[in-house]
Formats: sequence, C-alpha cells, structure tokens
Amino acid sequence: MGQLTSLMQIMQGAARKAGRALNRDFGEIEHLQVSRKGPADFVTAADRRSEEVIFKELSEKRPGYGFLMEERGEVAGTDKTHRWIVDPLDGTLNFMHGQPHFAVSIALERMGEIVAGVVYNPAVDEMFHAEKGTGAWLNDRRLRVAARKELADAVIATGTPFYGKKGHARFLKELHQVMGATAGIRRYGSASLDLSWVAAGRFDGFWERDLKAWDIAAGLVIVREAGGFIAEIDGGEDVLSTGNIVAGNEDMLARLIEKLDAAR
Repeated sequence: MGQLTSLMQIMQGAARKAGRALNRDFGEIEHLQVSRKGPADFVTAADRRSEEVIFKELSEKRPGYGFLMEERGEVAGTDKTHRWIVDPLDGTLNFMHGQPHFAVSIALERMGEIVAGVVYNPAVDEMFHAEKGTGAWLNDRRLRVAARKELADAVIATGTPFYGKKGHARFLKELHQVMGATAGIRRYGSASLDLSWVAAGRFDGFWERDLKAWDIAAGLVIVREAGGFIAEIDGGEDVLSTGNIVAGNEDMLARLIEKLDAAR
C-alpha cells in the first residue's frame, strides 16, 4: 500500500502502542500460570491498560469523537457524526492461556457507517486494515477473500457460546449442519481475527451469534474491502446491533446461510 492516510496513521499508531503494552503483559503471563486467580486478574488489568492507551491516543488526535468501548461503554463526544468502536483485547482467554492469537480492534463509524478499521495482532505483528473504497491490507499486502465456491472445499470459522451463556442448543444444531458439509471447522477465539482471516483468504467463511459491536466493527470493513460479503444470520438489517454475523465470498455466504437456516 502507498502512503497511509492521516486517519489510518492515527488508528494504526494507537493500535501499535496498545499492542506494545499487551506484548509486555503477555510476556508475564507464563509466570502467573501457577496461580489459579492470578492470570484472570492480570488479564483484566492488561485489558484496561490497553483501552486507556487507545482512549488517550485517539482523544488527543481526534478530540470530540465519541467512543464505544468494551470497558468504558458509550462515551459521548461533541462531534456526533464520528465514533470510535474499540475492543482493546479481543481473544482474552487466548491471552490468559499464553496463546499468541489475540488482537486490538479499532473501527471508525461516520454518520452510522463503519468507514475504517484496524485489527492488530501484536504477538505476530500482523496489522489488518481497511478504509472504505481503498481496499483491505495485511501490513503492506493487498487482501482478497478466497475464491472457493463449495462448502465441501471450505474451512469455516465460528465461535461457541461461553459457559453459562444461552444459545448452546442452537449452536450445536448449526454446527451439525455446517460441519457435515465442509472440509473443516475452526474455533480460534477472536472474532476480529476470524473476520480478518476471512478477508485474507485463510478462512472461507465465518459465523457467530451474540457478538458485541466492538468484536466485529473493524472486521466488517476489512472483509468488505477484500471483496467479501457480510450478512445478518437471520436476515436482519444491522449486524452491529444483533451481533449475529455470517461472512464469506458471495457464493460461500449463500451456502452458509442455507445451512444455518436448515438448523432452525
């Protein structure tokens, strides 16, 4: 990619700064594994530190923009047309267990539309990024979704409901339908990276229910700018509000939706 826009420089700068802090904390995790309570408390603190870094960086560079953040929730800005949607640590459980598959996710919403996103995995220095109309990128390499058309050839990513959350029975029905038709199912534990990997062609498709806006906002624009498609699983208009998302190329999306419909 050529010269980054000032917006993308700001977003990537905040993500990298938060990522450096997360990497330092990630290096300490192995020392805490002997304690039952230690890792969970430590990761909660790491999550908050990451969010604080991002909030400070973006507030300084774009004063007045609002925020929707995992820890802080909604923070109103004086500029009602712009809002940052931020997940400071997506893949918390992976992080807690010393698995280098987690990300910082930052999206910009303008007048109700997601127009830019970055998803950064600092453990492997992979920066997925996109702005509306300029394509999707992994570091400086242009991304395109995979071209596979048939589920039988496809590897599909998903997320499972956490312990104690509703939706297990429905998920198992959906999993049964999709698993029986595909080459493989993967559950890696970070929705922002799942979507980014769809954009990169590493996954052929993705579905999950009951996600939060900060889990998927950046991934939406990255998938779309890579030539992919996003839909609400049940046919609704707004995946950000329902959190029920399916993604892939045009053919894969249709085939996935068909299987998910069959699970009803």
